[in-house]
Amino acid sequence: MLTHASRSDRRRHRHSRLRTRIRGTANRPRLVVFRSLKHISAQVVDDVAGVTLVAVSDHDVKHAKGATVDVARQVGQLLGQQAKEKGIEAMVFDRGGHAFHGQVRALAEGARAAGIAI
Repeated sequence: MLTHASRSDRRRHRHSRLRTRIRGTANRPRLVVFRSLKHISAQVVDDVAGVTLVAVSDHDVKHAKGATVDVARQVGQLLGQQAKEKGIEAMVFDRGGHAFHGQVRALAEGARAAGIAI
């Protein structure tokens, strides 16, 4: 009997396929998005050195009530501001196997609004 992979297994498989093509460097680090049912977070990673340069979650955003599109946009803007302070102008976007829609898209738009090229 055939069994179907769970939704989280399919997302992990999509993410592993993406990771074969996406690699962050010191000049253009990788912006990684993590979503849970209640929260959203993002970090900027230099894969060559294996170092996290900037990390932001919805816990860092003031007056955040759960993981909504507005909160995700604020997380993206805060991440963009902190990255700018560290001299990061461009990033490679790693959506983590999630569809580029809703919270993931809002986070990317927030980072772009802060002046980051994605």
